[in-house]
Amino acid sequence: QLELVESGGGLVQAGGSLRLSCAASGRTFGNYAMGWFRQAPGKAREFVATISRSGSSALCANSVQGRCTISRDNVKNTVYLQMNSLKPEDTAVYYCAARSLGLSTISSAYEYWGQGTQVTVSS
Repeated sequence: QLELVESGGGLVQAGGSLRLSCAASGRTFGNYAMGWFRQAPGKAREFVATISRSGSSALCANSVQGRCTISRDNVKNTVYLQMNSLKPEDTAVYYCAARSLGLSTISSAYEYWGQGTQVTVSS
């Protein structure tokens, strides 16, 4: 069993930045590729970023490209999502997720999910 706990969300004005963290426990963190997804009310869960088990490969969604950096620290068992130049349309609950295979942009491919952290961007 792998437990994931997100933190770092909050209220930020447009153009600002946030760094979200996801702390993992329960199993060997380095055995899992990680992802970040977001979901706004009434909308489907949307891919944001993913990173491989070693951190050697990473990908951000087109909608956040240039404003997004995903990284991981396998010693601290933590994955991070740095979001810059935030826009009101970035407002959503952000979830981290883990899977035992390679990185993926598909939410259904992930086995473990955190509880989410709210990001609200004011205009």
